[in-house]
Amino acid sequence: MNERIRVREIRVIDDTGQQLGIMPPPQAISIARQKGLDLVEISPTAVPPVCRIMDFGKYQYQEQKRSREAKKHQKIIEVKEIKFRPKVDEHDYQFKKKHIERFLADGDKVKATVFFRGREMAHPEIGRRILERLIGELSEVALAESGPRQEGNQMHTILTGKSDKSGRRPSAVPAADTVRRPAPSTTPAPTPVGAAAAAEPVTAPPATEES
Repeated sequence: MNERIRVREIRVIDDTGQQLGIMPPPQAISIARQKGLDLVEISPTAVPPVCRIMDFGKYQYQEQKRSREAKKHQKIIEVKEIKFRPKVDEHDYQFKKKHIERFLADGDKVKATVFFRGREMAHPEIGRRILERLIGELSEVALAESGPRQEGNQMHTILTGKSDKSGRRPSAVPAADTVRRPAPSTTPAPTPVGAAAAAEPVTAPPATEES
């Protein structure tokens, strides 16, 4: 018997989901052996603990398969940075705005930044007008987390995409620089019990774009 399980009785569920009742662990292990299966502890904090007769290897395979499927639909939100100059021309402005719209549609946030050099520092209102124009023109698809804010020789605002009524963002073709990473699973694996167990349980800085 597994050294971690020091109880006199356990509640047992068989491989079809039927309740077999409360019995000593050796009896449950014997039943699992007769079926060629494992006795797995699924609720150690219950009184008495609950164990299930199952194919633990098959269970692990199914969990790994579900995990792989979940990874396909998970994404980490990134903050993309788009840089403007105070003297940005109209063509360049529109080009950068389209990039911002693409990033927002893909579910990322965007840091729109205006960089000042030399004498440009004396006219921060120019950078503010650029960012306020951007916020206004993207108001249907984005929200500004804050108004234009100046820090040293730059002024910036953070834009986040609006969700539709269903809570989903507008769909878009994934960009080449979009990064998708799975979130770590926090669900503990069940514990095989006794000699019938066949196996032990398996227990980025912002991207920038500038013309």
